[in-house]
Amino acid sequence: MDHYAGPAPQTRPASVVPARPVDALIVVDVQSAFVTGDGAVPAAARLVDRTTDLIARARRDGALVVHLQNDGPPGAEDEPHTPGWRLHHPVEAGPMEVVVRKPHDDGFQETPLGGLLADAGVRALAVCGVMSEMCVQATARTALARGYRVVVPHDAHATQDVPAAPGISEAIPAATVSRVAAYALGSDAEVTVAAADVTFTAPVPTAA
Repeated sequence: MDHYAGPAPQTRPASVVPARPVDALIVVDVQSAFVTGDGAVPAAARLVDRTTDLIARARRDGALVVHLQNDGPPGAEDEPHTPGWRLHHPVEAGPMEVVVRKPHDDGFQETPLGGLLADAGVRALAVCGVMSEMCVQATARTALARGYRVVVPHDAHATQDVPAAPGISEAIPAATVSRVAAYALGSDAEVTVAAADVTFTAPVPTAA
């Protein structure tokens, strides 16, 4: 007669297995207009908590930290030099922490980001910030196309709810939009890792 041996041993879910270290953190558009006031994303408090922790640990471990700052058009909430355009996180400017202003969703398009990563010897990066389906996804997608290993922590990017469209769909919660945006990056992106499980290391510049 078979005897019940108790529950099977528990294995750690894949979503909380610590990721292999990355050597750069890309903080996408964490600007006042998107994380404070009436225009803040629904998950703003959680997002700021996660990005604050990621930045602190990336600095501590010597990773490259890049703050992307979107330059919105005239009249937009992130129009340059308006209160909403300002970065929410203080920047410790130096060789391993920089601000890159961008005119498009993709942080690589018409910016020095690609050169900064290459010069630093970055091989793997984490992308966090707003908005999930726009600037976060566009920047992560180009990073993948350029051959980087890309981690998009599932709890460190956010967006707005998609409003209902009569005859098309009901309103779509922001959390659903974020999840779909990350999974749309495909199987090469690591999108089920929690921010707390992202680890960092210093990049090793490629010898000239």
